[in-house]
Amino acid sequence: MSEYIEHDKNRISVGIVAKQFYSFAEPPDEMVLESGAKLGPVTLAYETCGALNSDKSNVILILHALSGDSHVAGYYKEDDEKPGWWDVMVGPGKGIDTNRYFVICSNILGSCMGSSGPCTINPKTVLAYGLDFPVVTIGDMVKAQKALLDHLGIRKLLAVVGGSIGGMQVLEWCVRYPEMVSAAIPLATTVKHSALAIAFNEVARQAIMADPKWNHGDYYGGPKPDLGLAVARMIGHITYLSDESMRLKFGRRLQDKSDFSFNFNADFQVESYLRYQGKKFVDRFDANSFLYITKASDYYDLEKQHGEGSAFKAFAKTQAKFLVISFTSDWLYPTYQSRAIVQALKKNGRDVSFCEIEAEWGHDAFLLPNERLSALIRGFLERVFHESRK
Repeated sequence: MSEYIEHDKNRISVGIVAKQFYSFAEPPDEMVLESGAKLGPVTLAYETCGALNSDKSNVILILHALSGDSHVAGYYKEDDEKPGWWDVMVGPGKGIDTNRYFVICSNILGSCMGSSGPCTINPKTVLAYGLDFPVVTIGDMVKAQKALLDHLGIRKLLAVVGGSIGGMQVLEWCVRYPEMVSAAIPLATTVKHSALAIAFNEVARQAIMADPKWNHGDYYGGPKPDLGLAVARMIGHITYLSDESMRLKFGRRLQDKSDFSFNFNADFQVESYLRYQGKKFVDRFDANSFLYITKASDYYDLEKQHGEGSAFKAFAKTQAKFLVISFTSDWLYPTYQSRAIVQALKKNGRDVSFCEIEAEWGHDAFLLPNERLSALIRGFLERVFHESRK
C-alpha cells in the first residue's frame, strides 16, 4: 500500500512505496525455461500502489522496458529527487488512476534491479552467476510474473500495460494466459524485432564484450566494463530519440565553447549529452543484464512461437480488448509494426482500438508527459472497468 502525498503544489504522487520480493522455484522444483535449462530459486522484485478492491477486479500489471525496474511510480523516501519511471502516468487522477486501480510492477527476470539475473548469487557457487545464468526469453519473464500473481492471489487482470520490451510482454501475456487478461495496452512495440533493431542491439552487445574488463562476463568483484556499457547505452539511446527531437534539442550547437577544439573532446552538445547518458547508465545498470535482456528481445517472435509463423493464428488465442498505440517519430518500432498487430487482431474479430500519436520525441515518447496519451489510456481503462462490472 502507499500513502498519497503531494510533493509540491503541481505534482501529485502515489507517495512512498516499498520494493518487495517474492522467491519461488526452490530446488528440486526449479523453473524450466524455454531453452530447456532450469533455474531456481528465482526471485522477483516488485512494487504495488493503489488499493486492491474486495473482488480483486481492479488489478493492472505494468511491464517495463529494457532498463526499467519495479519502481513505476512514487518515491522511496520523502527527499528522493526523482519518482518512479512512469510517475507521469501512474498515480491519483492520472492516466492509470491509483484511486481506482491496484497497480503491480515487477522487475523482469534477467535484470539487475532486484530480480534474479547474472549479477545475483548462484547458490551452487556462492558467487555471481555471470554467464552461468541461463539465457532467458520474454516468455520466461512472463512465466515468472505469472508465478508472482499466483502468489498474490490474483486470478484475473483488468489490464496489462507496457511499452517497448514491456509491450512484447503485454502481447505474450495475452497469448500465453488469455483467460487472465481482460484488456491490453501495448505501446510502441512489435511482435518481432526487425533486422535494424537486432543490428543495433548486436553492436551494443559487441561494445560491452570488446571491453577487456568484461572478462567473459566474470567481472564481479573487480573492475567493471564501464566503457563498453557506456558505449552500448549511447548506441541504444540514439535509437530511442528521433531526428527531429535531436535537431530541436541539440542541432549543431557547441558545448560550452565558441569554436571547435580541434581534438577529440566533446565539441557538440549532442556528444556531451550522449557521454553523460552513458556514464549515468553505468552507475545504475549491469553490463551482463544488458546482454541478456537485449538478447531476449531479439529472440522474441510471437508469430513463430505461438502462431506457426502467422500473427493471425497467434492472436486467435487472445480474449482481451486491445488499445494499440504507436508514435509518429518512433523509428525503432515504427507504426507499420503496430498496424500489423491491429490487422491480425481485427481479422480475429477482436475488440481493438488503435491510435498513432503525433510526437516528435521518438521511441521514448511513451515515457514522456502527453495529455493525449494519458486521456486515451484513462478512457480505455474506464470503459473496460465499467464493462467488467456488468
